Amino acid sequence: MAATGGGSLLLVGASGLAREVLPITAGYDVRGILDDRHADLAPVIGGVPVLGPVASAAAHSRALLLLCIGPSGARAAVHERLDPGTRFATVVDPSVRNPAGCPVGVGSILLAGVTITADALLGAHVVAMPGVTVTHDCVVADFATLAAGVSLGGGVRVGRAAYLGMNAAVHPGVRIGAGATVGMGAVVLTDVPDGETWAGVPARRIASKPAAAEPEARKPATRSPR
Repeated sequence: MAATGGGSLLLVGASGLAREVLPITAGYDVRGILDDRHADLAPVIGGVPVLGPVASAAAHSRALLLLCIGPSGARAAVHERLDPGTRFATVVDPSVRNPAGCPVGVGSILLAGVTITADALLGAHVVAMPGVTVTHDCVVADFATLAAGVSLGGGVRVGRAAYLGMNAAVHPGVRIGAGATVGMGAVVLTDVPDGETWAGVPARRIASKPAAAEPEARKPATRSPR
């Protein structure tokens, strides 16, 4: 199915991700886009009107929201600003392969060609861009982003609001910490601590930063692995 659920939908973030999502929202009535930069944007993007700032979501209480914000930390921060009672959509491209029916958390976006194999778990508000592979027993925590072509070996743990760049590959059993960043094309063979940036082949630490998210132990994925 192109999208789970149905009804009125608002996209949060006038981003490239929002335009990638629009063609796979056939099950929804997309009412508009919310973005704090609304005054500087075109009035219509991808055929959808820009309605106003994120705070105006409160005026559309019956609509579902979808956070179309690529950077993991920014997506988590916007979520914190929303009313606790906000309801979210989950959007899955029809080409996604999830033959074992692995759980995918609310608010997540899975774009074309994503493959999820067996006994994996994706948390809430995860973004998996085209061609991502999530293999057996992986756990991807809330707000994590897997850019196009990312491959996770079996049993990988990706922390809350971590960001894995295009075509990064992670060795089986490795942990990517909360708020960590992995560069494009990196080959990750050892654990990446919370809040650090790693890149290269093999990947090595190139920067540390204040964690953009609480440690995974405090902010786990929405459900436990099966």
